[in-house]
Amino acid sequence: MIPPQEASARRREIEDKLKQEEETLSFIRDSLEKSDQLTKNMVSILSSFESRLMKLENSIIPVHKQTENLQRLQENVEKTLSCLDHVISYYHVASDTEKIIREGPTGRLEEYLGSMAKIQKAVEYFQDNSPDSPELNKVKLLFERGKEALESEFRSLMTRHSKVVSPVLILDLISGDDDLEAQEDVTLEHLPESVLQDVIRISRWLVEYGRNQDFMNVYYQIRSSQLDRSIKGLKEHFHKSSSSSGVPYSPAIPNKRKDTPTKKPVKRPGRDDMLDVETDAYIHCVSAFVKLAQSEYRLLADIIPEHHQKKTFDSLIQDALDGLMLEGENIVSAARKAIVRHDFSTVLTVFPILRHLKQTKPEFDQVLQGTAASTKNKLPGLITSMETIGAKALEDFADNIKNDPDKEYNMPKDGTVHELTSNAILFLQQLLDFQETAGAMLASQETSSSATSYSSEFSKRLLSTYICKVLGNLQLNLLSKSKVYEDPALSAIFLHNNYNYILKSLEKSELIQLVAVTQKTAERSYREHIEQQIQTYQRSWLKVTDYIAEKNLPVFQPGVKLRDKERQIIKERFKGFNDGLEELCKIQKAWAIPDTEQRDRIRQAQKTIVKETYGAFLQKFGSVPFTKNPEKYIKYGVEQVGDMINRLFDTSA
Repeated sequence: MIPPQEASARRREIEDKLKQEEETLSFIRDSLEKSDQLTKNMVSILSSFESRLMKLENSIIPVHKQTENLQRLQENVEKTLSCLDHVISYYHVASDTEKIIREGPTGRLEEYLGSMAKIQKAVEYFQDNSPDSPELNKVKLLFERGKEALESEFRSLMTRHSKVVSPVLILDLISGDDDLEAQEDVTLEHLPESVLQDVIRISRWLVEYGRNQDFMNVYYQIRSSQLDRSIKGLKEHFHKSSSSSGVPYSPAIPNKRKDTPTKKPVKRPGRDDMLDVETDAYIHCVSAFVKLAQSEYRLLADIIPEHHQKKTFDSLIQDALDGLMLEGENIVSAARKAIVRHDFSTVLTVFPILRHLKQTKPEFDQVLQGTAASTKNKLPGLITSMETIGAKALEDFADNIKNDPDKEYNMPKDGTVHELTSNAILFLQQLLDFQETAGAMLASQETSSSATSYSSEFSKRLLSTYICKVLGNLQLNLLSKSKVYEDPALSAIFLHNNYNYILKSLEKSELIQLVAVTQKTAERSYREHIEQQIQTYQRSWLKVTDYIAEKNLPVFQPGVKLRDKERQIIKERFKGFNDGLEELCKIQKAWAIPDTEQRDRIRQAQKTIVKETYGAFLQKFGSVPFTKNPEKYIKYGVEQVGDMINRLFDTSA
């Protein structure tokens, strides 16, 4: 049982808590009432704000829309004004640019092209927007005038500044190949840089905007004339210089290789000076054409549109190229006439020219890349013509050597070297300078399959065969000619002299090596022929020495008096020897053996034979009393006979 005191305390505690809870509840109720009031107030405020916002929106939106419309209208007005300004500017183009167009582009190309650009835009505008407008005709007319002025300016710049290249500069350009440092210094400035840039700008404008190609014709005509005149000027330079200093070359490049075209060739006997000048001039002109054409193409590549360059270049080089080809054909024609006249030294002018053309052909082909087939074929055609006429000359020369007539009045009275021999050897020696060229000429006429791609060895064998043929023909002709002489001894001296001349000439040059390619024993054969003729000549003295030869002498006993018949025989032997000796010495003194060594050798051999025979005869019969007048028969001592023979073949003695 709970004590009363604790129960009373418990009740008070519960009552206190209850009181607290009531107070809390009362506070919450008051708070809720306040919150409701606040909520009501907030709702009222929001409702009022919403109402005001709706009113504001209804007022602002129309104003905003009106403002947007105003802005759009303003932009449209500005655009319209701008377009009007732009359109109006086209109507002013003619008046704004007319003065510039009328005064022309000279000295003001940049400004002029700017005006032409404005005029072109005006033309395009009126064509698109107002094709019937009188303004279109105005600007069109102005554009055409401007274009014509640019074409005229192009022609004027090209005409005024295109200069002929001087001969000395051309020669420096040609020789520059041999010296890289020198070549860098030798440059051709066809147009001053500022002029070149103006020409390039005009050409590009005419192509892009002027729709005009006539200026390309103007270009090639002007440059073609300069190229042609430059080459002709070089040729004239040769002719003017040749009279005083021989073949000219530029002093700017002192060190030249042996095979440069500027080198003066070795002078050949029998050649016409003017022919050499013509030949060297032509060779230089061919080299000049290649160098100048290369330079022209570099210039053209900057000025002419790419797809027109080859055609324009083809037209540009035609006059100069045709001039060279015509001159080459004239050389062929002159050679053909010379062959008819048997003037083979003149025909030789073809050889250095042909050699140079073939050496230059790779450069020619490179320069002419892209040109018409007819242009490319000109040089090969000329080369073929020259090879054909050269081969014809070689063939006719060989035939001429074989068939040269035996004209008695044309034979050397002293039995010396015949003109035919010296001419033949000279011709063959001159061929040595052009071995490959001559061999190729002969090969070009071969029909065998091996000739289609002949080697240098094949050409060399052909040339060797040809030289042997000429020498064989010459030998046959000389044999025939020798029969013109009535005296076999003179005939022998004649053949000896000619064979000896041929052999010595072969040995002094490379001809002997060329001959040996196909005839190994040629040298030995000539020596044998020479010895045979010496022996034939020596037989002419038999009629002298036979008188005193021991086999023909009478036999008698020493100390026994000679009979009349024996004395008469000895007298006849002395007289026969004396008369024969005098006659032969008189006749053979007028004969000639130009080769000193051979002359001395033949004299010495004959002197030995005659002196020995006469010495033996004189020793045997000189003291025999066969006559009362010994001085009448013993006219010469042994040494006197030797001296007489020493004077043989000496017209000055």
